[in-house]
Amino acid sequence: MDWIQVVLFIVFVLATVVGYFLIKNVPSLLHTPLMSGMNALASIVVLGALVTTGVALHSVNETIAAVFGCIAVALAMFNAVGAYDVTDRMLQMFQKKNQDEHE
Repeated sequence: MDWIQVVLFIVFVLATVVGYFLIKNVPSLLHTPLMSGMNALASIVVLGALVTTGVALHSVNETIAAVFGCIAVALAMFNAVGAYDVTDRMLQMFQKKNQDEHE
Protein backbone atom coordinates (compact mmCIF):
# COMPACT_ATOMS: atom_id res chain seq x y z
CA MET A 1 0.00 0.00 0.00
CA ASP A 2 1.37 3.36 -1.05
CA TRP A 3 1.63 6.20 1.49
CA ILE A 4 -0.92 8.29 -0.44
CA GLN A 5 -3.46 5.47 -0.17
CA VAL A 6 -2.88 5.34 3.58
CA VAL A 7 -3.35 9.12 3.88
CA LEU A 8 -6.54 9.02 1.81
CA PHE A 9 -7.91 6.19 3.95
CA ILE A 10 -7.06 8.04 7.18
CA VAL A 11 -8.79 11.19 5.89
CA PHE A 12 -11.87 9.13 5.01
CA VAL A 13 -12.01 7.46 8.44
CA LEU A 14 -11.48 10.73 10.32
CA ALA A 15 -14.12 12.54 8.26
CA THR A 16 -16.60 9.73 8.91
CA VAL A 17 -16.00 9.71 12.67
CA VAL A 18 -16.04 13.51 13.05
CA GLY A 19 -19.18 13.82 10.89
CA TYR A 20 -20.97 11.14 12.90
CA PHE A 21 -20.26 12.77 16.24
CA LEU A 22 -21.09 16.26 14.96
CA ILE A 23 -24.51 15.21 13.69
CA LYS A 24 -25.23 12.97 16.69
CA ASN A 25 -24.62 15.77 19.22
CA VAL A 26 -26.82 18.41 17.55
CA PRO A 27 -30.12 18.87 19.43
CA SER A 28 -33.21 18.22 17.33
CA LEU A 29 -34.38 21.83 17.79
CA LEU A 30 -31.32 23.05 15.90
CA HIS A 31 -31.64 20.78 12.87
CA THR A 32 -33.80 23.19 10.85
CA PRO A 33 -31.62 26.30 11.36
CA LEU A 34 -28.50 24.32 10.58
CA MET A 35 -29.74 23.14 7.18
CA SER A 36 -28.23 26.09 5.33
CA GLY A 37 -24.87 25.39 6.92
CA MET A 38 -25.19 21.74 5.99
CA ASN A 39 -25.89 22.77 2.40
CA ALA A 40 -22.55 24.57 2.34
CA LEU A 41 -20.89 21.53 3.88
CA ALA A 42 -22.45 19.27 1.23
CA SER A 43 -20.97 21.50 -1.45
CA ILE A 44 -17.55 21.25 0.19
CA VAL A 45 -17.90 17.45 0.15
CA VAL A 46 -18.28 17.62 -3.65
CA LEU A 47 -15.06 19.60 -3.85
CA GLY A 48 -13.32 17.10 -1.56
CA ALA A 49 -14.47 14.21 -3.74
CA LEU A 50 -13.08 15.94 -6.83
CA VAL A 51 -9.72 16.70 -5.21
CA THR A 52 -9.37 13.20 -3.75
CA THR A 53 -10.20 11.67 -7.12
CA GLY A 54 -7.55 13.83 -8.77
CA VAL A 55 -4.92 12.76 -6.25
CA ALA A 56 -5.92 9.11 -6.53
CA LEU A 57 -5.74 9.18 -10.35
CA HIS A 58 -2.05 10.04 -10.14
CA SER A 59 -1.15 7.60 -7.38
CA VAL A 60 -3.08 4.34 -7.80
CA ASN A 61 -4.60 2.27 -10.57
CA GLU A 62 -6.30 4.81 -12.85
CA THR A 63 -9.28 2.59 -13.64
CA ILE A 64 -10.10 1.88 -10.00
CA ALA A 65 -9.55 5.52 -9.05
CA ALA A 66 -11.79 6.72 -11.87
CA VAL A 67 -14.61 4.33 -10.92
CA PHE A 68 -14.51 5.13 -7.20
CA GLY A 69 -14.01 8.82 -7.92
CA CYS A 70 -17.04 8.91 -10.19
CA ILE A 71 -19.11 7.15 -7.52
CA ALA A 72 -17.85 9.57 -4.84
CA VAL A 73 -18.66 12.66 -6.90
CA ALA A 74 -22.10 11.29 -7.85
CA LEU A 75 -22.99 10.52 -4.22
CA ALA A 76 -21.71 13.91 -3.05
CA MET A 77 -23.77 15.68 -5.71
CA PHE A 78 -26.84 13.64 -4.75
CA ASN A 79 -26.28 14.70 -1.13
CA ALA A 80 -25.89 18.39 -2.04
CA VAL A 81 -28.96 18.50 -4.30
CA GLY A 82 -31.02 16.64 -1.71
CA ALA A 83 -29.98 19.05 1.03
CA TYR A 84 -31.03 22.06 -1.02
CA ASP A 85 -34.32 20.36 -1.93
CA VAL A 86 -35.15 19.61 1.72
CA THR A 87 -34.30 23.18 2.73
CA ASP A 88 -36.53 24.55 -0.03
CA ARG A 89 -39.42 22.34 1.10
CA MET A 90 -39.02 23.49 4.70
CA LEU A 91 -38.97 27.13 3.64
CA GLN A 92 -42.12 26.60 1.57
CA MET A 93 -43.88 25.14 4.62
CA PHE A 94 -43.11 28.25 6.65
CA GLN A 95 -44.06 30.54 3.78
CA LYS A 96 -47.49 28.98 3.32
CA LYS A 97 -48.17 29.22 7.04
CA ASN A 98 -47.29 32.93 7.10
CA GLN A 99 -49.41 33.68 4.01
CA ASP A 100 -52.45 31.99 5.56
CA GLU A 101 -52.11 34.12 8.71
CA HIS A 102 -52.06 37.37 6.72
CA GLU A 103 -55.25 36.61 4.76
